[in-house]
Amino acid sequence: MNATEDIAPAVQSILDAAARRETPDGRVSVESRSLVDGLAAAAADGRIPVIAEVKPTSPTTEGSRTDDPVELARQMVAGGAAAISVLTEPEHFGGSTENLERIREAVDVPVLRKDFLLEEAHLDAVEADAVLLIVRFLDDLEGMLQAARDRGFEPLVEVHTLAELETAVDAGATLVGVNNRDLAKLVVDLDTFESIAPHVPDDVTLLAESGITTPADARRMRDAGADGLLVGSAIMDGDVETNTRDLVNA
Repeated sequence: MNATEDIAPAVQSILDAAARRETPDGRVSVESRSLVDGLAAAAADGRIPVIAEVKPTSPTTEGSRTDDPVELARQMVAGGAAAISVLTEPEHFGGSTENLERIREAVDVPVLRKDFLLEEAHLDAVEADAVLLIVRFLDDLEGMLQAARDRGFEPLVEVHTLAELETAVDAGATLVGVNNRDLAKLVVDLDTFESIAPHVPDDVTLLAESGITTPADARRMRDAGADGLLVGSAIMDGDVETNTRDLVNA
């Protein structure tokens, strides 16, 4: 694990739960919808490319949503989301692979699996179009990238520092997300994206993640070089279709 600092107890609890998970016997093979193409199509249509996240709850937010996840995803797409992210971590985020399966069948946009994937077998829990790989928590990023691609997934590689960006690029990542949340302290700072974005190669598709709560934040991240935005809590808090539309049209 590439953590260089102590991580927040809430995050350590998530990692411990992920390490205990049973792994499937079989191996998935996916014909994926391209997340990169979906983001580009939204931009070409004049929208801010937003990946809207179905996140029933979170250790960093209060309360939870008990709405049907499929209906939430449909409302997000109706609001203009370029793609949907689905939390599949069950113990801390209230997610499930079943939710992802149902959502992917119900929408026609790419679906990202958001989870803490620590080993190759974790990739085989469910079919998705894209999967999140977090540099900080992977000792063999290159191996996980190849394993994801071998299954047909489009891997989104998450970084928080310049050193992690270098690791991601050296491993062959072509879709990178900068998490504005420091998982060591759970502090959010949009300056994180702005400080890292200028160092991202031009041929890498770049996402801004976390802390994007207002249309002004969305414009700020786009102006700083984001090809797309991953937004969870700000969309889930209230009318998801309206919240999505406000960000997409910022």
